[in-house]
Amino acid sequence: MSPSRIGAVVLRQAYLMRSSPQRVIPLIGWVAVDMVLWGYITRYLNSVSHSGFNFVPALLGAVLLWDFLSRVMQGVTMAFFEDVWSRSFLNFFAGPLTVAEYLTGLVATGIATSLVGLLVMVTMAGGVFGLSFLGYGLALVPFLLVLFLSGIALGIASVAIVLRLGPASEWLIWPIPTLVSPFAGVFYPVSVLPAWMQAVSRILPPSYVFEGLRAVTAGRPPPWGDLAMGAGLAVLYVILACFVFAHVHRYAIRTGLLARYTAESVS
Repeated sequence: MSPSRIGAVVLRQAYLMRSSPQRVIPLIGWVAVDMVLWGYITRYLNSVSHSGFNFVPALLGAVLLWDFLSRVMQGVTMAFFEDVWSRSFLNFFAGPLTVAEYLTGLVATGIATSLVGLLVMVTMAGGVFGLSFLGYGLALVPFLLVLFLSGIALGIASVAIVLRLGPASEWLIWPIPTLVSPFAGVFYPVSVLPAWMQAVSRILPPSYVFEGLRAVTAGRPPPWGDLAMGAGLAVLYVILACFVFAHVHRYAIRTGLLARYTAESVS
């Protein structure tokens, strides 16, 4: 893979954001709204609860980490959608750019945009609501890594869906994090779910992250074995998502779908 071609994919997104500030505002605005909303919900629950349980790390921390996964996914998909909306996607592959280089550029863009959102969320959660992750130290890194890989897998799979079904199918992509969250046990233990939902949870890497984080906030040691299972699943899904995208891309070229790709359909 050529670093210069990967850098060109990332640079295009950087130019888009530099020339259009309204593209930058959602990176900060929506996460800030989430932090304010859930921050005050947790404060209210702490004030009315007499159990002595601290809802800030349990709820606000969960929102922060789930938003991080969602921002990683959206960082990948939005970079692709920008290429589709401007009808530049076909032009990319008129040159020597490979599928692997294009996907790497999308992932790099997702990393950059999600880190901006993560910085805003951590700053607000710590500065306004007193939620600090510093006490967890480097032990938090594996949890973030699993969420990051999960977001990348969801992002690449979403891009493959839109490439196959057409730009109008982007409306199928936005609800994906919301549909996954009940099975991932973001706000509650997986054990409260019915058996069939628990079975689904076992194949979702984020479920291992949030179960592990609940153990850590309760004062128990991190369940490294379960976290390793989640990491393995996340890596597997990233590989599968890349394979699916490459397969869909080959299909689009072979059938002429790529040449007919428009802003509304692929017919």
